[in-house]
Amino acid sequence: MQIPCIIKRRYFKKEVYVVYKIVKKQTLNQAVELMEIHAPYVARKCEPGQFIIIRVDEDGERVPLTIADYDREKETVTIIYQVVGYTTELLSKKAEGDYVQDFVGPLGQPAPLHKCDRVIGVAGGVGAAPLYPQLRKLAKMGVPVDVIIGGKSAEFVILKELFEEFCDNVYIATDDGSLGTKGFVTTVLEDQIKAGVKYDEVIAIGPLIMMKNVVKITKEYDIPTMVSLNPIMIDGTGMCGGCRVNIGGETKFACVDGPEFDGHLVDFDQAMKRQQQYKTEEGRAMLKLQEGDTHHGGCGQCH
Repeated sequence: MQIPCIIKRRYFKKEVYVVYKIVKKQTLNQAVELMEIHAPYVARKCEPGQFIIIRVDEDGERVPLTIADYDREKETVTIIYQVVGYTTELLSKKAEGDYVQDFVGPLGQPAPLHKCDRVIGVAGGVGAAPLYPQLRKLAKMGVPVDVIIGGKSAEFVILKELFEEFCDNVYIATDDGSLGTKGFVTTVLEDQIKAGVKYDEVIAIGPLIMMKNVVKITKEYDIPTMVSLNPIMIDGTGMCGGCRVNIGGETKFACVDGPEFDGHLVDFDQAMKRQQQYKTEEGRAMLKLQEGDTHHGGCGQCH
């Protein structure tokens, strides 16, 4: 049995002891998992669009993850993550009843949601997770919402049933056509616009290339578009500078000034180049986890 990580924190001049217990764990598909974590101080204050920083153990790295859901009464926060690197691999080994070392937040700016006539959300892969609380809040505000969810195949389309609870229309796009339209979310979006459906705003969250292509379409039709640059965040506090991005000619930090930005102003080409900078280091960390400390060269490909 794991010994709880009892962390001493100072809130409002009071010293309190906090444990971050995993109260629920669910496998959504072969690459994506959901965790609901007891984090009362985060659950009380968080809003859609914000993120947390998680640390799996005492020696672990800090990883920013956008909040997928929260329950103020249960004092829990839900995160959804793709198991793609060293830390998410460690996190996936945790089970219900285990604890994580740190769960800090809420961080970043809340999504600038407002009343309008109709909004459509566009989600690619795990981008459905941070999109979910935003569209749900808009629906509670009385805004009619539609959503397009994309994935490689049917098993990679997540949260469909939850979106159906409040969305007027749920459209699905898969690369192989195993569910919904065969093709990309951008095809479905443009089909709706060409069919005469009027949207006051598009909210797109997913891989950078997906958001870039969504923005290409919405610029053509002059539809305001909000995107989330959470994929390029690293430190989560603005100290590392790794998430610097050009927004309308101004330098911003995704983790401090965002992660939500006006998609029509984002320099996506620069953001995608920045995202590639840390792949070699992450790859070495994964090799160390899987095979031991045996790789000391540059890329580790010649072993």
